[in-house]
Amino acid sequence: MRDQSLWTWHLGAGAVILVLLGLHMTVMHLDTLVRIVAFNPVPGERPIAWANVVARGRSAFFLTSYVLLLGAALFHGFYGLRNIVFELNPGAGVRKTVTLLLVGAGAALFIVGTWAAFRAYGLANAGVLAGN
Repeated sequence: MRDQSLWTWHLGAGAVILVLLGLHMTVMHLDTLVRIVAFNPVPGERPIAWANVVARGRSAFFLTSYVLLLGAALFHGFYGLRNIVFELNPGAGVRKTVTLLLVGAGAALFIVGTWAAFRAYGLANAGVLAGN
């Protein structure tokens, strides 16, 4: 039952990745076709222009989407890797070690990535990132 639940979360994480990476592609790479002023507010500038980066950094929507994408990608990737390793039929000790290593690495990366996103959000809203 536990594996079925984790597999369902794996598929759900894939769907979240699909939606959020679709948003990323639209904002960052299709800006000339789909002009959404709220995502790139500086007219005539590329999405990677500093003013647009800072504007997105001030957005709670983008903060939330970054953290959700990070969590979904880490879970989806590490759970998929765990399943690939488990297909080799390792012993119970190896299974437990692999699971603990992947959970630890995922948790550490999620903590660092979430901290970075919140730190950038705070700096952007404090006006620290306003300069070029």
